[in-house]
Amino acid sequence: MGGRYEDADEAHEGRETQAQEAQEGPEAQEAPEAHITTGAHITTEAHISAIRALSAPARVAEPAEGISHEELALAARNHGLPLEALRYDLTPPGLHYVLVHYDIPAVADDWTLTVGGRVRTPLRLDMAALRSFPAVTHRVTMECAGNGRARLTPRPVSQPWLVEAVGTADWTGVPLRTLLAEAGVEPDAVEAVFTGADHGVERGVEQDYQRSLPLADATAAAPDPEVLVAYEMNGAPLPPQHGHPVRLVVPGWYGMAHVKWLRDISLTSTPFTGFQQAVAYRYRQSADDPGEPVTRISPRALMIPPGFPDFMSRTRVVRPGPVRLEGRAWSGHAPVTMVEVSTDDGESWQEAELNGTEDPAAYAWAWRSWRTTWTAAPGTHALIARATDAAGHSQPLTEPWNRGGFGNNAVQRVTVFCLPQGD
Repeated sequence: MGGRYEDADEAHEGRETQAQEAQEGPEAQEAPEAHITTGAHITTEAHISAIRALSAPARVAEPAEGISHEELALAARNHGLPLEALRYDLTPPGLHYVLVHYDIPAVADDWTLTVGGRVRTPLRLDMAALRSFPAVTHRVTMECAGNGRARLTPRPVSQPWLVEAVGTADWTGVPLRTLLAEAGVEPDAVEAVFTGADHGVERGVEQDYQRSLPLADATAAAPDPEVLVAYEMNGAPLPPQHGHPVRLVVPGWYGMAHVKWLRDISLTSTPFTGFQQAVAYRYRQSADDPGEPVTRISPRALMIPPGFPDFMSRTRVVRPGPVRLEGRAWSGHAPVTMVEVSTDDGESWQEAELNGTEDPAAYAWAWRSWRTTWTAAPGTHALIARATDAAGHSQPLTEPWNRGGFGNNAVQRVTVFCLPQGD
């Protein structure tokens, strides 16, 4: 097949150097030291100093500090799912959450994907070559690791998500394990490093966006999550904001693992220590805490806000009597097996009806719908939904805090005002 194979010397030259960045200490969350950038960009000390002067370190907001102009700018560029769109089994691409770390890159017409590093036969695939492999489609719910960050106190200063950074789509492409089998994995390979075409600066480090997966995860097959090199979303080519022409899809993992605008896959013989792997996306309690890596999605249930909203406060308004409550629930650890609903701010709970109980495997990596009925009485009420998965993970009632604002799956509270009884 034309365009499938790459010269071995071209494939291996520089790949290991790109993939194995110098490890920074945990204090790099505050002020990174000199760091080799990802991709082919080698920096000088003057370059590093200039970059660091314009790129702010990570920080936590002061107790009385409001949302900054920079956070508002991020919120304007990136967007969450309108909660009423939870009614769709598949999220329309324009409503699916979007987080773009740097810029949406301009992708050349002659785009190719390279597969190299610790492989026997490096590959260079154009779109025709990629589509020549057997395709599969997986329904996968994606959620940003920072979903819920803006609800934390003190607030980590970054993209200020509430609870809407989620969406579900049918992703079509080639299993990553198929491409790696075609290339032939060398015995000493331990990780796969994925490089996107987006380029920028973060905490003083100029970089291409890069993430890695352990080889066991990269080559997993059902019933474990099968990683895809995807080129379609809901039966159509990927939109620009969702990674056109090709992205990675890693079922069950938070969104940072789903590298968009994918251009290179390199297998390495040592663990990858690039910025997005070893510095960002770690659960830390303090600046000097090495932390634990952010990986699988914690369980979450979201409710479609009932009734109709007040424009500014988004407080919901309903009339007395039966009110249908419904929403979606998901987890990256195991299928959701129970959703409970409280209409009195957690004082009491009732189990909701959950769809798909006859075939939980079909919803292993995608959300499931739930519903129940509440008899609304006049007054103000706090409604809560809570998910539990088959592995025993359940949502907390209070926010689990960390410096990055990652993995905050505390329950959603929906304030509802029920109007007085009519005549």
